[in-house]
Amino acid sequence: MRGRSSHRYPRTARLNELLHQIIAEEIEKIDDNRLDLVTVMTVEVEPDLRHATVYADTPTGAERDEEMLEALNEHRIALQAAIARQARIKRTPLLAFRADIVERQAARVEEMLRGLHEFGDDE
Repeated sequence: MRGRSSHRYPRTARLNELLHQIIAEEIEKIDDNRLDLVTVMTVEVEPDLRHATVYADTPTGAERDEEMLEALNEHRIALQAAIARQARIKRTPLLAFRADIVERQAARVEEMLRGLHEFGDDE
């Protein structure tokens, strides 16, 4: 089986998981109130491995997105340095941060469906 990867999934998927773990652990160590209860939802490394987008969320939702993203951007260099120390990769991807709204949208859809179901039960 020469030339075939012995890994079960592609390098970018493994790197996504590794960066997710490192970033989540490092955020827990940062003493910044704006990052309290921040959860790293996913990390998507681009195929060229030069950039990675980190999707994060807080239980308080959209009203804290701006301050969460501001704090993450302020700590970006420290997070990239942690990746450089802990990951065995040639180049550390440049991190970009986005609020993960997928969970919120799913909760809204679920709430709407429950409302429709309850409306149907009234008849």
